Amino acid sequence: MFSIAAIALLVTLALALARAALGPTVFDRAQAANTIGTVAMLLLAVLGFLNGRPEFLDLAIVYGLLNVIGTIAVLKYFRRGDLGDPGDEKEESTAKEEPSA
Repeated sequence: MFSIAAIALLVTLALALARAALGPTVFDRAQAANTIGTVAMLLLAVLGFLNGRPEFLDLAIVYGLLNVIGTIAVLKYFRRGDLGDPGDEKEESTAKEEPSA
């Protein structure tokens, strides 16, 4: 049963790779990258159970969390153009106007 699931995940991975290569927009490619990460996480968990190593599930969970954080960071970068908080613009403009003694 797990081997059939692994084969289905490999087919899904191939389709997601095709979507990443052919996606017309950046957001299609970002979605495909997120799908690839999710499928890789599931494949890691299934292969862990096929090989009798259930501790791979812990690695899959950590990989899934990193995948979510990475996807949010990439989409934030494409939306705003940076990852950091530029701060309050009013404080910066008043600090520049005050002459130094």
